[in-house]
Amino acid sequence: MNLTKILTGVFFVLAVVVAYFLYDGINGTIEKGKEIERVENIVKARLELIRDVQIAYLSTYGDYADTWEKLISYADSGNIYVIERTEVIKMLDYGAEQSTFVYDTLEVVPVRDSLFSNGFDFKTLPELPHSKGKYFSLYAKDSIKSGVNVDFLEVADTYSFDRTRTDDNENEKRRPLRFGSRTDITTAGNW
Repeated sequence: MNLTKILTGVFFVLAVVVAYFLYDGINGTIEKGKEIERVENIVKARLELIRDVQIAYLSTYGDYADTWEKLISYADSGNIYVIERTEVIKMLDYGAEQSTFVYDTLEVVPVRDSLFSNGFDFKTLPELPHSKGKYFSLYAKDSIKSGVNVDFLEVADTYSFDRTRTDDNENEKRRPLRFGSRTDITTAGNW
């Protein structure tokens, strides 16, 4: 055997090993990205569910639930009222219109039947789906802004599955998943 054949064999084995490590590194990154996307979709679905319950709570009580206990109790035993609004317009003698609104409660639907699937455990509503024992942060406060009483709500993932999501990230979409704001009147999510 000459030196050329030995070096060719060694370089071939070395090339196969390097190719394996490159493939494994790239594939690992792709798989991790898929797992992050899967977990974040579950977190987004839970945040959307919490937002729906908070909006229903607001329509019933006039402000957001400021504790998880209030929200869980409402989700378990609260009701959503389906109301029909009818406008009656009456023409006045001098050509103006007078509007009268009539409100009629059509039905009362339990929150549990309207927003949740059968068998959902309401006690797990504030729990992060990817980290047992860790919970979403909840901030709900009413304040007076420009002489008007306004409600602020923010619910955020306190323990992001994707470690690149940080509170100090310049890109709002790369911060931990959340909806609402402590300073603006919104229930929009950052996803």
